[in-house]
Amino acid sequence: MCTTCGCGNGETKIEGEAHGHEHRHADGTAHSHDHDHDHDHDHDHGHDHTHDHDHDGRGHDHGPDHVHGPGCGHDHVHHDGHAHAPGLPPSRMVQIEQDILAKNNQHARFNREFLAERGIFAVNLVSSPGSGKTTLLTESIKRLLPSLPITVIEGDQQTTNDAERIRATGAPALQINTGKGCHLDASMVERALERLQPPEESVLFIENVGNLVCPAAFDLGEAHKVVVLSVTEGEDKPLKYPDMFKAATLMLLNKVDLLPYLTYDVAKCIEYARRVNPGIEVLQVSATKGDGMDTWLAWVRLHAVTARHARAQPKVVAE
Repeated sequence: MCTTCGCGNGETKIEGEAHGHEHRHADGTAHSHDHDHDHDHDHDHGHDHTHDHDHDGRGHDHGPDHVHGPGCGHDHVHHDGHAHAPGLPPSRMVQIEQDILAKNNQHARFNREFLAERGIFAVNLVSSPGSGKTTLLTESIKRLLPSLPITVIEGDQQTTNDAERIRATGAPALQINTGKGCHLDASMVERALERLQPPEESVLFIENVGNLVCPAAFDLGEAHKVVVLSVTEGEDKPLKYPDMFKAATLMLLNKVDLLPYLTYDVAKCIEYARRVNPGIEVLQVSATKGDGMDTWLAWVRLHAVTARHARAQPKVVAE
């Protein structure tokens, strides 16, 4: 569930995870989640929920641990600071956003340390639906295996279809279904890492839920965000969704094999991307025809080597 935009109220499901589990935080503390589904969704959480009530009757906020779906009469804050429902002053909305992202970033730090200690290079693949992200990923894995170990965390609102496609390549994959939630967060990835236990000195691909808005705000502990943009989408996507293109290190302009059949201005698209992020790298690829794939995979291999070398370096302890 996306607590910043109020996009849904479905419970996140991680493939193969028991209903009762212990979740360990970045600070070493843990809480248990026991779900009794014989009753009306009776949850025993080993942590506290805060309840700040707005007594003017226009809604109330339960804090970042207690979330509701749209239309429930509660205030929902977008990552850009505005809310679905009136009643909260701007300062309160900003505080809610800061609290949510601070909690996420704590888990992200844990994930980043976990990955760095093992020399694992993690890529967060983001895009809108239909960009060809899963096909790009499956074709990449086929070319990288077996010389480079790969694991995948797959994010979708429903179904395990994409995880099954990934596993068919020979790479271990774990599905996270977010229900009505519109993105993965660092806590979900932390739980997935506990189950997957990716091998040392490997590559972890995180395929995020198809959405160019909320995933931009949530650090998962990855080394890089890579945004996939299809030539079947508008050239102005970087201007319409600037936060995502600012957050990304690399833009993969996908489905370039279709360019002869489209009126698409590649130069303008790249100009727009660099207008919002002057440092963004851009590669033109076709996952189905193979155009540009060697360059993309060389980028992955280079960063995987960098992660391995960083692991081997002695740690400097500040006095």
